[in-house]
Amino acid sequence: MSETPIIQIRNLSKSYDTKLVLKGLTLDIYPGQVLGYIGPNGAGKSTTVKILTGLIPDFQGQVIINGISMADDPQEIKKLIGYVPENAEIYDVLTPMEYLDFIGKLYGMEEATLHDRARKLLAAFGLAANVDDRMDTFSKGMKQKVLLTAGIIHNPKIIILDEPLSGLDANAVILVKELIMRLSKEGKTIFYCSHMMDIVEKVADRILLIDKGAIIADGTFESLKQNHSDTLESIFSKLTGHGDSTTETDAIINALD
Repeated sequence: MSETPIIQIRNLSKSYDTKLVLKGLTLDIYPGQVLGYIGPNGAGKSTTVKILTGLIPDFQGQVIINGISMADDPQEIKKLIGYVPENAEIYDVLTPMEYLDFIGKLYGMEEATLHDRARKLLAAFGLAANVDDRMDTFSKGMKQKVLLTAGIIHNPKIIILDEPLSGLDANAVILVKELIMRLSKEGKTIFYCSHMMDIVEKVADRILLIDKGAIIADGTFESLKQNHSDTLESIFSKLTGHGDSTTETDAIINALD
């Protein structure tokens, strides 16, 4: 693994009005790492992702990606990043090829390379027969495969995945998990946000837990397990102050009586 971080975050803070959402985050992420970025709703995960992708320009602190400051040249940084958001407007009146043509040209890809790569990627995701179909007829899983293709079509150094398995069937989930591992071996950095703890356990070689805008755990799954509990789910519950969910479950069952 490279000794030079590809992502450097220093004292990153962000407020919405009087609410402090991120509280001085500092971390380094290295090429080839698969970082599982987890936390409860409202912890600051989405805000972090939006800052890293240049969608939120007003923040305090430093974000340096591949040696470039986000404050100085966000457009150059965006060329290095592939982003698969949790909820995206996919312009479903377009076909997959039309949509990927639009995305690829935003990244400045040459048309011949773009179209060849788009067809190959769509075929790999099982959509070869649908490349010219309007996406308003697609299932959620099919649309998710197009979004995944759009996130990697320009061969980015950094891939940010926010709940990338949403809507996928079991075979596609297996494919994406294998893809993440292969991309990391090629030196790609994967920033993986998810509430699916069992998947994070399997794909992430480093797990970062954020709660109330601050990092409260950072390490491999094995190191977190030694210090806290046996599963990532129970570690998550313990460190975020929820503990045993039996009481909440009892209350739900009792409410149904």
